[in-house]
Amino acid sequence: MNTHRGPHLLYVAWGFPPCRAGGVYRALATVNRFAERGWRVTVLTAERETFERYTGADPSLEERIDPRVEVVRIPFEWPAMESDRSRWSLFRRAFPRVWRKLRVWRDRLPFPEAGYGPWKRRLTAAATRIHRADPVDLVVATANPNVVFSAAGHLHRRFGVPYVMDYRDAWLLDVFSGGRLHGERSRAARLERRLIGAATEAWFVNDPIRDWHRRLYPGRADAMHTVANGFDPDLAPDPERALTGPPPGRPLRFGYLGTVTPKVPLTEFLAGWRRARELSPAVASATAHIHGYLGYYAQPRPEMLAAIEDAAGDGVSYEGPAGKGEVAKVYAGIDVQLLILAAGTYVTSGKVFEYLATGLPIVSVHDPDNAATDVLRGHPLWFPVASLSPEDVAAALVAAASAAVGATPEQRRAAVEFGARYRRDLQLDPRIDALAASLQAGRT
Repeated sequence: MNTHRGPHLLYVAWGFPPCRAGGVYRALATVNRFAERGWRVTVLTAERETFERYTGADPSLEERIDPRVEVVRIPFEWPAMESDRSRWSLFRRAFPRVWRKLRVWRDRLPFPEAGYGPWKRRLTAAATRIHRADPVDLVVATANPNVVFSAAGHLHRRFGVPYVMDYRDAWLLDVFSGGRLHGERSRAARLERRLIGAATEAWFVNDPIRDWHRRLYPGRADAMHTVANGFDPDLAPDPERALTGPPPGRPLRFGYLGTVTPKVPLTEFLAGWRRARELSPAVASATAHIHGYLGYYAQPRPEMLAAIEDAAGDGVSYEGPAGKGEVAKVYAGIDVQLLILAAGTYVTSGKVFEYLATGLPIVSVHDPDNAATDVLRGHPLWFPVASLSPEDVAAALVAAASAAVGATPEQRRAAVEFGARYRRDLQLDPRIDALAASLQAGRT
C-alpha cells in the first residue's frame, strides 16, 4: 500500500515502463509529476512480460519511475500476437483465418476493442481491490487502448470516484484521415458518450483533437483541455551545444529518432535525400542516421530495413532502437534533426517537443497540414517541406544544412528559447493544480 500523504491517484495505462511504445513517455512523466506534487500514486498496468514478448522493452525506463510510485501489474493475454505455433490450439493451426475472426468477435464482447476487450474484467477487478485497500481520490486513465477507461468508469459508478480521460490519440476519430472510426450508433460511440459525460476532465495532446471532441460533445467543452506532451527536463539534450553549431570542417550529421511506422514517409524522405545530395556539397558529404524501431514491434519491418540499407551508399544508416537514457547522447551526435511524420491534421507526435528542446535545426518531412506545423510555426531554425515531392524535400534539407553551419548566434539562442516553453511540467502543472483544487472543494 502507498503510505505517502496527499490525495491518492490511480493511474491506469496499458503501456507503462518497460514498454517502449511512444505513449509510455507521457505516462511516465505524468505519474512522476503527480508524485512530485505530493500525490500518492498507484499505477495499474500490464505485466512486464507483455512488453518483453510483444512490443519490445526498454528496461532503462523502469529506473526512471519515481520511487514513491507504486506499480500494480496484472496479466494481459494477447493471443492474436502469439507467433509461437507450439502455443496455438489445434483449431487455430487448422483454420487460422476462422480462428482470427472468432477471436476478434470474442475480444469485443466485454469491451468493443479487438485484442484488448478481455482485459476489462481484470482491470475493473484490480481497480476495485486497490480502492478498497486504499481509497482512491482520482483516477487518470490514459489511452490507447481505450479499455483502460472502463476502470475509471467502474470506480465512478460504484464508488463515486472522479476521473480524467487522457487521450494520446482518439477513440472515434481517425487522426490520420480525419474521418470517424466508429459510427454514431456504434457501441464504442455510446460508451464514449457516457464516459465523457461523467468525466471530470478529458485531456488531448493538441488543439485540433480537442476541438474535434468539443464539436462532438458541446455540452462538455469546458471539461476538455489540451495537455501537450512536452519534453522531460531530466532527459532533454543539452541545448547549449546548439549555440555553437557543428565543429568546422566536419561533415554534417542529420538524424531521426523515433518509431518509423508504416504511415511515416520514409520512401519520400530517401528520394529527397538523394536529390539534395545532387544539389548541395554540404548534403553530399553528410550522413543521415535513423534511430528507433522500424514498425510497432520488436522485429524491424523488412521493407523498411531494406529501403534504408539500399540507401547506404548515399550515407543513410539504421542505428537501431535507443533507450530513453541514451536519448541525450543520440542528440549530441546530430547537427540537423529530421522530423519525419505521418500525414494528418490531428497528428502532432510527442517527438516534436523533444526535438524542440535541443535548439537544433529541424527539417519537417511531413504533410504541411500536420498538427506539428502549429507547434513549430515561428521556430527560427525550422525548415518545412512545401510538399513530399523529391524536389521540395531536397530544398528543405539543403536550407537546413546551410543554417546548421551559418546560423547567427541570435538565431541559435532564439531557437533554444523557443523550445524551452514546451517543458513537460509546464503542460501538466495547470491541470494538476485544477484537479487538486476540485478535490479540495469537494471536501468542503
